[in-house]
Amino acid sequence: MAVSATTSQPRRLAFAPNWAMRAALLVLAIYTVWASTRLGLTWDRVVHGMGEGGRLLARMVPPNFERWQLLLEGLLESLQIAVLASAIGILISLPLGVLAARNLSPLWIAGPVRAVIAVCRSLHYVIVAILFVKAIGFGALAGTAALVVASVGFIAKLFAEAIEEISMKQVEAIRATGAGVMKVLAYAVLPQVSSRFIGFCLYQLDSNLRNSTLVGIVGAGGIGGTLFAAFKRFDYDFVAAILLAIIALIFLAEIISGRVRAALR
Repeated sequence: MAVSATTSQPRRLAFAPNWAMRAALLVLAIYTVWASTRLGLTWDRVVHGMGEGGRLLARMVPPNFERWQLLLEGLLESLQIAVLASAIGILISLPLGVLAARNLSPLWIAGPVRAVIAVCRSLHYVIVAILFVKAIGFGALAGTAALVVASVGFIAKLFAEAIEEISMKQVEAIRATGAGVMKVLAYAVLPQVSSRFIGFCLYQLDSNLRNSTLVGIVGAGGIGGTLFAAFKRFDYDFVAAILLAIIALIFLAEIISGRVRAALR
């Protein structure tokens, strides 16, 4: 009597258990519990913090907008820092992105340029702002320089990755006509990535607008300095006014950037 093919083959489970993943999740859970105990993260501290947070919020209500001139001055300075840093960062990032693209540049050029971009991304912009404050002093110049470095680290990387995804057929066709490097970039590369470039630039402008409100805390200009001074004076009603103004500014920037994206589609 012949044995059927189904009985001769071993049975396979439809959803075989992934024991390696289960073991990794178990190790992660054990490490999370251990790290929580080492850091002193207890439920009592959470409850105590919620009570203190409630009392802080009570002292922030109602917001005090009496010093609106000081508030407006800080917001305008933050806006100027964000726009200037974004513009300079974009101008620097565009050639760096082209040089870092491995489909356009040889490895001996793309490698070092990518290393420079990686260095710009390595440090948080607040740390970079502290370094610039120590180097060139307090004020908007330090904040602008710090956000330029942050912009280069982010936008240049995205520019390079976008260029590496283009179709090389158009590049080869333009090169076959005897066109130079600038014409190849203008007629073969940029038309393929211009919409993505604009999206990257608008996102970085939004990011710098948020970040410009924070670098002031370390003395790099903007509304952050006013916010930090209000915290030190325990002037929490003015703190609430500053926070509401920052939120309104970010919402306004988001609406404008959304309209610009819609108009460019």
